[in-house]
Amino acid sequence: MIAREPTLARLATAESLLLQPSGLTPAHLQKALGEIMSHGVDDADLYFQTTRHEGWSLEEGIVKTGSFSIDQGVGVRAVSGEKTAFAYSDDLSWDALIDAAHTVRSISGQGQSRRVRARAAKVSKSRSLYPELDPIGTLDSQAKIALLEQVERLAKARDPRVVQVMAGLAAEHDVVLVARADGTLAADVRPLVRLSVTVIVEQKGRREVGSSGGGGRFGLAYFDEATVGTYVDEAVNAALTNLEARPAPAGEMTVVLGPGWPGVLLHEAVGHGLEGDFNRKGSSAFAGRIGQRVAAKGVTVLDDGTIADRRGSLNVDDEGQATQQNVLIEDGILKGYIQDAMNARLMGVKPTGNGRRESYAHVPMPRMTNTYMLGGDRSPEEIVASIKRGLYATNFGGGQVDITSGKFVFSASQAYWVENGQIQYPVKGATIIGNGPDALTRVSMIGNDLRLDSGVGTCGKEGQSVPVGVGQPTLRIDGLTVGGTV
Repeated sequence: MIAREPTLARLATAESLLLQPSGLTPAHLQKALGEIMSHGVDDADLYFQTTRHEGWSLEEGIVKTGSFSIDQGVGVRAVSGEKTAFAYSDDLSWDALIDAAHTVRSISGQGQSRRVRARAAKVSKSRSLYPELDPIGTLDSQAKIALLEQVERLAKARDPRVVQVMAGLAAEHDVVLVARADGTLAADVRPLVRLSVTVIVEQKGRREVGSSGGGGRFGLAYFDEATVGTYVDEAVNAALTNLEARPAPAGEMTVVLGPGWPGVLLHEAVGHGLEGDFNRKGSSAFAGRIGQRVAAKGVTVLDDGTIADRRGSLNVDDEGQATQQNVLIEDGILKGYIQDAMNARLMGVKPTGNGRRESYAHVPMPRMTNTYMLGGDRSPEEIVASIKRGLYATNFGGGQVDITSGKFVFSASQAYWVENGQIQYPVKGATIIGNGPDALTRVSMIGNDLRLDSGVGTCGKEGQSVPVGVGQPTLRIDGLTVGGTV
């Protein structure tokens, strides 16, 4: 639901941290925006941010590194047509702010000034999806070290073949304040935590790796003994399974993707192609296809920034727009794209709450939040049993996609060879190759086991990284190319 009182509380927090120490008020912000708009630009905004980040890592039974950083600043943007002028500063004083405003307003190229009445400030609608807390302070230093040591202890006790354990713990407290030329004021207080576990196992001179982890927008107390134990079990099981893996067969075949994190393939192969900037420029394989069938019946894909506590969720996006649930593909029909403010204006549609940026030193662009496919009516056991000869991929490593052609390449970090509906043995070295729009039309069975990932995803685009979520049910795709080692 969209909340009002917490919105005002977050705004007060942001003003106390970002404006008041420098003697700034919302009136100063509107004055700076008025200076920019006086030169005939189409839009302008200010993005204030302060971020505190802490990280700990364990290796060889010792907490070897610990880090703490604080970063703050303001990004100032003017938009005219398709052109963007941007300046940023780590100085939050009025002099620095007005200097940046004067720098970016030259984008209009009109060379003359005009009087613009400052818009009355209005508080943006916002959501309340996660607690307003500083996760760094939710455990003391000794408890954080003990948490990492617990990972080591549990993993070594899990199996004698575990020879090395690596664990990382990260916590971030991010406070942002957005002021827009139309008078909009918005703020967010964003906690984010993550625990990662990697193990190396050895047997008869062969070494393999397994990893797991999770997190979200909450405090570090989330990582209780049961949760940590689950991560450790998943990492150790993955590594032990890979010890038995054989070289992967190659060729065109049926591929079944497991639920949860394998949705990263959907994110790369389809999600990026549905971002507004690529479609406005006509460079996406999905450009100009709204209302057309782009996937098999039953395929419904959402981008949803409103799921409580999720890594990819936001109360407001980085342009002050409340996040929302966006239906991108419904029963195989393309319904819409992911939009930020500039691309939405140029395409004549409304923003979708997907304007995101890595930090105050970066310009916003349309980005995914939590992108996933809805479930169907088949059991995962039924889907695996339907494979005559093919691959069952339950986890993925890295991948890449060409937005224009839609071609993708993904490496499966955990996969199995299946014949006549029976899992035969684990395989390694499997690379899944395909075309995103084409692959969606080849979906032949959709599981009833929709699952989101555990909270580990980070998405890169044009040099910027932001936290995201992915998810899907078990999925059968016919006729994908698998690059193997035999």
